[in-house]
Amino acid sequence: MNAKILIGGVAIAASLMAQPPRGPRGFGPDGPGRGLGGPGGSPPNQVVAGAPYSGVEERSSSMVLANGTVIQNTSQTKVARDGQGRVRRESTHQTPDGKTVTRITISDPVGGMIYELDPATKTAFQRPAHFPSQPSNTSSTNPRMAQPSANIKRESMAAQPINGVIASGTRVTHTIPAGTIGNSAAIETVHETWTSDDLKVPVKSRMTDPRNGTTTTELTNLLRGEPDASLFAVPSDYTVRKAQGGPGGRGPGGPRGPRPAGK
Repeated sequence: MNAKILIGGVAIAASLMAQPPRGPRGFGPDGPGRGLGGPGGSPPNQVVAGAPYSGVEERSSSMVLANGTVIQNTSQTKVARDGQGRVRRESTHQTPDGKTVTRITISDPVGGMIYELDPATKTAFQRPAHFPSQPSNTSSTNPRMAQPSANIKRESMAAQPINGVIASGTRVTHTIPAGTIGNSAAIETVHETWTSDDLKVPVKSRMTDPRNGTTTTELTNLLRGEPDASLFAVPSDYTVRKAQGGPGGRGPGGPRGPRPAGK
């Protein structure tokens, strides 16, 4: 029984680590809360106009289990941003049952919408979203960020060239004192983020946590210039449906499935 539980736990951990980066914990160049976020990165949905680019986010993760087993995963996400601040993210991954799934998200601040495209069914789920054009003052809106902590150390690192652009670095070290979560000794996590000074987008991020291993995300194949405009439009042969729940809803179709737009 214990062997079955261990095998199941390893399978679940591998599946979770294989998922594309999501939310501010991942790499999020201005996308809808996905990708190279973190210290120094743009807040989710923040619009950066006048700095178009395209590239590939390469994410790798490595974790060593107590028995010495090493779990390693890699994933790639195609990213493009046009001069109006619209962002497209496309990733393809394998599901545990061997199926290939492609996920496409288009963040459109011009129309005030976020679209999640399903190429398999040619369906686009849309939901309204707020796109701030200027960085918000997190110290006034987030009490947890406003209160300094002796267990969190923030450092600025000198700018350096990364993948053809000049990027400034930020390192955040978080110490969890012994006994806080039942830990017999202090736990230290380190999150480094390097952000392009002119593109205003993270180009490299590295998160080290002894509980979860190390995850590195890097923006490669970086091209400056305006991407093809068709990348930021829903194809004409797609059916557009509303995602339930409005802004911040629970993904395509919400908890009760999709419904036709306008109904």
